[in-house]
Amino acid sequence: MDDKPKSGFFRDDGTEINPSLIVKPSLCVSCKKDDDIEEEILCILNRADQQGEKKFECHAYESKYQK
Repeated sequence: MDDKPKSGFFRDDGTEINPSLIVKPSLCVSCKKDDDIEEEILCILNRADQQGEKKFECHAYESKYQK
C-alpha cells in the first residue's frame, strides 16, 4: 500500500480526474481565460463537473473577441 499523498484532481468519490481526457467545449476555446495559467485549475474542474451534460455553462466566461 502506498501511503504517499496523491496530488491532482479527484471527484467527490475519490476517483482521479485526468484533465487530458476532458473534452474542451467550444465556449472554452473562445474564452480569454483559455490559456490563462491562473484560471486553468478552475476551468478544468468546471469542465469535469459538467462532463456528460447536454449544455455546458460557465459563469466566468469572457469572450476573447470582445473589445
